[in-house]
Amino acid sequence: MDIQEKARPPAEVYDAQFVPALFAQWGQVVCAEASVREGDRILDVACGTGALTLAAADIAGPSGSVVGLDVNPEMLAVARRKPAQIEWLEGAAEALPFPDNSFDAVVSQFGFMFFEDKPKALAEMMRVLKPKGGLAVAVCDAVENSPGYGAFALLLDRLFGKEAGNAFRAPFSLGEAGQLTAICREAGLSHAEVVRRNGKVRFKSIDALVSTERACAWTLGGVLNDEQFERLLNESLSVLEPFTVDSGAVEFGMASLIIKARKV
Repeated sequence: MDIQEKARPPAEVYDAQFVPALFAQWGQVVCAEASVREGDRILDVACGTGALTLAAADIAGPSGSVVGLDVNPEMLAVARRKPAQIEWLEGAAEALPFPDNSFDAVVSQFGFMFFEDKPKALAEMMRVLKPKGGLAVAVCDAVENSPGYGAFALLLDRLFGKEAGNAFRAPFSLGEAGQLTAICREAGLSHAEVVRRNGKVRFKSIDALVSTERACAWTLGGVLNDEQFERLLNESLSVLEPFTVDSGAVEFGMASLIIKARKV
């Protein structure tokens, strides 16, 4: 297993591994659901290292403006290295530091699952949105609907018990449309819609997938020791083999559920 990956800061691992393998593909999708257009002023909530923020900036162009906000300063430090005209701010989704009606579009991808007060965060996003502006918030669909990750979660259950398996499942905790609809109602978004969009996961190898999860502070980082990770890698070679393609790359589908709404 890649020891260098284990030693890198989590934000750098996220940007170098998770973004190209998983998150980069969703920027254009989420922006489309929010109807982002050239010249718009856009807010990306829980921007991380900027995968969605950069996509929004590409669409908005030089006549638009984009703000990326995240509660994690390490993520923002990586984001600020990106060669783009984006304003990066530290802040929480539940208390957005902007006046009412500030943005033409508000977007967020794969951070909502970890917000402390999800209805409050949605209400804040709608507050700072201009009338007729678009909102799009993406979360991971259920892990069972992602065959490779579903198999990986069951492997963790079998090897180390439900605690390890459930730690890995944390990003998939909102993967049910009815659950999202209930959160929207609590936030006062009675007109919101939840749609499913299909994507994929692709790592260069099974080792790369396991090494990335090993370094991930939000799931398995700190849950398993070195010996357990070595066992996990060895067992993954057979469990994930059905998902290998090309020269050892591992690839499988992963869907997203997207909350979309327009401010009246």
